[in-house]
Amino acid sequence: MSERARVWGLRLLALAISAAIWYSVSLQGRETLTERVVEASVSYNRPRGFLILDPVQSVNVRLRGSSKKVRMLNPYQVNVQVEITQNQKGTLSVSLGPDDVQVPEGFEVVSIDPNTIRVELDREVTQRLPVRPQLVGEPAAGAVPGEPEVLPNQVLVTGPESLISKYDWLNTRPISLDGHALTFEETIAVIPPDPLIQVVQPSKVTVRVPLGQPGADAVGTAKP
Repeated sequence: MSERARVWGLRLLALAISAAIWYSVSLQGRETLTERVVEASVSYNRPRGFLILDPVQSVNVRLRGSSKKVRMLNPYQVNVQVEITQNQKGTLSVSLGPDDVQVPEGFEVVSIDPNTIRVELDREVTQRLPVRPQLVGEPAAGAVPGEPEVLPNQVLVTGPESLISKYDWLNTRPISLDGHALTFEETIAVIPPDPLIQVVQPSKVTVRVPLGQPGADAVGTAKP
């Protein structure tokens, strides 16, 4: 093969490669755009010392992108971040826009439904509440339960001010008297009365349940 033929062959090969690259890029650019609605989770950046009551958990986000990207989209990659700057308790309306939606590269946010959500803020408080044991069942051998003793008799809780103010005490999980004829102790968890209320410490208490026989002046002591 002559030198001129070899040069022309290389030129033709380079031209073919360039044409193939151009066609591939052009095809991608002409790929059909399509839309998809995704249920996106909503998270909140709340001011310190405040809690959100009954927050909106998700909204529907309509996205636009290439058909290939839309097919491969994982809905968990889409989420809405709400910034709350108000520093007082009460109800406020928050408008949602494309800037609040986190999506993978190559997608456009078309719409959000609903595009306005209501947020109720309440102050976060911490205080101590008494604990009452919850006794269930029947003791064995005709035994009679006396006044139970709880150690410690108070726990520290935290939560929304409006919710905690509704409760004068907290209950333990049920303590079964079934099968017991003598005084016994049980370490048992304290039940939060609402998901927004947390038992900080201790999460468990020890309950001493005195049991005695009928006709006794005191539990465990018979009449003379």
